[in-house]
Amino acid sequence: MAVFKLFVLPLLFTLVSTTAQDIEKAFLQNNPKTLYSLFSSESGINISLPEPISFSDQLSRQQAYFLFKKIFSSYTTFEFFSESEVPPDLEEESFIFRARWSFRDNKNNDQHVLHIFFFLLNETERKDRASPSLPGREGGNPKNVWKIIEIKAEKI
Repeated sequence: MAVFKLFVLPLLFTLVSTTAQDIEKAFLQNNPKTLYSLFSSESGINISLPEPISFSDQLSRQQAYFLFKKIFSSYTTFEFFSESEVPPDLEEESFIFRARWSFRDNKNNDQHVLHIFFFLLNETERKDRASPSLPGREGGNPKNVWKIIEIKAEKI
């Protein structure tokens, strides 16, 4: 257990931070490809977004990519920042990343602000139960193990 806390927890901390930065970058750059790399390949992605987007469904990662491609072509992000603290217990299998998302409708220039929540799951943690290995290690390089399985938003 001491080895886990000494070596693995700092790695998980870095990966959560990297994932949060990648989500921020995807929205600020209106880039669905970055989000696609963060979507789970093991399960569907539940997405529920209020007006003006008005969408709620469970999608494959490919469908979620095309949804965000359409969203980012219709709405331009002008502000996106984290409102989450790094999880206090990084031994958990999941984490909710919360952010404030401000965007402009490209058709009429209306501005909207949402709290958006990303439910992240540590997929390597789940796989490790079947075959123990050092989490996130592939050829000696850390691999992003935190994957998005749900996105929900609410108007502010």
